[in-house]
Amino acid sequence: MIAKSVVAGLLALAPLVAGAAEAARRPNFIFILTDDQGWGDAHFAGHPYVKTPNLDRLAAQGTWFRQFYVAATVCSPSRTAFMTSHVPARHHMHGHISSHEQNAARSMPDWLDPKVPTVASLLKQAGYATAHVGKWHLGSGPDAPTPDAYGFDFVRHATGNKSFFDEGSKDPYFRAKSTELFVDECIKFIRGTKDKPFYLNLWTLVPHAPLKPTPEQLAVYESLAPRADDPAFGPWMQKYLGAAKDLKSQMQIFCASLTDLDTQIGRLMKELDDLGLADNTVVFFSSDNGAEDYRIGNASNAGVGSTGPLRARKRSMYEGGIRTFGLLRWPGHVAAGRRDETSVIGGVDWLPTVCKLAGVALPGSVELDGEDVSDIWLAASRPRARPLHWEWLFRVQGEDYTPPMVAIRDGDWKLFTRHDGTQAELYNIPKDHGEERNVAAENPEVVKALSAKALAWVKTLPPCETRDKAAASGAAADVPPRRSAKPVAAPAGGNPPLDRKATFKQKDTNGDGTMSLEEYLHKFPDEAEGRRRFPTFDSNKDGVLSEEEFVTMGRSR
Repeated sequence: MIAKSVVAGLLALAPLVAGAAEAARRPNFIFILTDDQGWGDAHFAGHPYVKTPNLDRLAAQGTWFRQFYVAATVCSPSRTAFMTSHVPARHHMHGHISSHEQNAARSMPDWLDPKVPTVASLLKQAGYATAHVGKWHLGSGPDAPTPDAYGFDFVRHATGNKSFFDEGSKDPYFRAKSTELFVDECIKFIRGTKDKPFYLNLWTLVPHAPLKPTPEQLAVYESLAPRADDPAFGPWMQKYLGAAKDLKSQMQIFCASLTDLDTQIGRLMKELDDLGLADNTVVFFSSDNGAEDYRIGNASNAGVGSTGPLRARKRSMYEGGIRTFGLLRWPGHVAAGRRDETSVIGGVDWLPTVCKLAGVALPGSVELDGEDVSDIWLAASRPRARPLHWEWLFRVQGEDYTPPMVAIRDGDWKLFTRHDGTQAELYNIPKDHGEERNVAAENPEVVKALSAKALAWVKTLPPCETRDKAAASGAAADVPPRRSAKPVAAPAGGNPPLDRKATFKQKDTNGDGTMSLEEYLHKFPDEAEGRRRFPTFDSNKDGVLSEEEFVTMGRSR
């Protein structure tokens, strides 16, 4: 018979053992964030041409939240919101991070403040192993912090200071191979994390422009003959694709790039299976914003991404620019094969939801803009407690999809307004996914109420000269003054005019069809002057120069 003292000791120990077991069962998290992938850019999402068997399997094993929204129309501010649960304007992240001069011109910092609590830093403090692999784009310049300053133990980053990967590689297929390289590093991290739960960002470069798949990747689509009028595309997409310069070639390149991305994600999912980790790992898949526009200089191929039935693209606050995949898998917890058509979820919800599921208490200093939606993840049905808000102060490529600069989603309604409360547009999103019918005139009370909420929200944001300029003029803050298209003749007896096309080819050392700031500054006689000029040439504000931008020096032809 066991002595009473031994029994008492075992009983006393039981809560400690149970607590340790509970800690060991804390879920892992993998956040896969692609770059410029449209809402319709997967076979399971209705794309008529792209092959994505692994994403299709992920969708079959999890829930697709079909009203998932990122917090911005471009990359850096969207990523800021995922990391902090704050609308990006709270950190002056109004657009993508670029050169110091361009950031300053847009009232932006050169990097996200590393003192701000992030999902990674909070989980790390709670005993999680944390990793960031792939695109960063939350800080640039020689003094910018690297991802480890934001709570990541294992860092293998690109598009940032001291990048782990050689993005300037002379390999013309670096971008095409990048997802494979990133997944290799993810697998190293997971295999090396044995006694802790883990949090892993896998943020890809693909399908951001420029796209140049390898011959092997491209061979999968050599017989593809796409149609712009394919009924799988919505009316807006059909019209847009109908104006593409070479739809066959563009779609072949785009689909080949996405299919390799899918292949590499399949490798990562297989690793979870092989290690017995799949059932205890939350996998979330999304994109940082909507599909790119082919009118951007280096994006002819990336610009044929599909927004499905949604209107507009990257840089626009219409649905096609901010509504992206919200694909979630957690076996035994999240319903498999489910499509949630009603829940409205945002990128600002990521941090509080992950922390809730990880058992991490949030400090009061976080001051959430999002909310914990873990109950919705686990199949609860309820409206949001807080509206979603957006602001975009800069140009959008298409005049037909440039809305007023402030937006709010509250319940079924989505409203756009200028900063002075005029030019309201109102859409009932569940009834009008394509935002084809502005019903503002028919619902004046809704317009009044939502305009008041949206403008009150703007007043909570930090002061911003760029906002003031845009609000005062009612026009995008980065629209340059009109210039004469008449060329300036070289002075008599002066040097012959510079052959800018030849110079572009010389400076484009990696042959990717664009010129980075580093390539532009190479052998430039005055670096400070070069840094001043570069953003003035970058007319589409994508951080690189196309040949046309360099040749025309940012002026329209």
